[in-house]
Amino acid sequence: MANQVTFQGNPLNLEGNLVKLGDKALDFSVVNVDLKKRSLVDYAGKVKVITTFPSIDTPVCDLQVREFNKRAAGLSKDVVIIGISKDLPFAQKRFCGAHGISGVEILSDYKSADFSIKYGLHIKELALTARSVIIVDKNDKVKYVQLVKEMTQSPNFDEVFAELKKMV
Repeated sequence: MANQVTFQGNPLNLEGNLVKLGDKALDFSVVNVDLKKRSLVDYAGKVKVITTFPSIDTPVCDLQVREFNKRAAGLSKDVVIIGISKDLPFAQKRFCGAHGISGVEILSDYKSADFSIKYGLHIKELALTARSVIIVDKNDKVKYVQLVKEMTQSPNFDEVFAELKKMV
């Protein structure tokens, strides 16, 4: 049976294989808000907190990005928080500018869904990225995975940062 999430209780199918604890993180190709290509190797030697969401222009996604941005202020320089969605980079840039988002590097997977499919987070029916948090260590090993099963709910932020604290 394929991995699924729900939207208001209705099941949606995820394409790709959901990344698992202990996996080697796969490289990916996305773009930043200035349309510059970014990939996993751009964050070599850092602990990577990858937070994914369906659309920056929805209340839960807005909350998710703002909460990660707020908590980023107290983190070590060895940690980078990366937000990935399929929103257009122009919308992402507008949002970040309007809300002072500087602690989360927002990236777009709009071109090919490369990240979303490789990490098993691409929602087939909506062509969006499922809500999740993945922590990848300095050696590119997956150390934490939280797939939020209901799209209208936010991640468990306290759990994410408790896990991160164990690593840095």
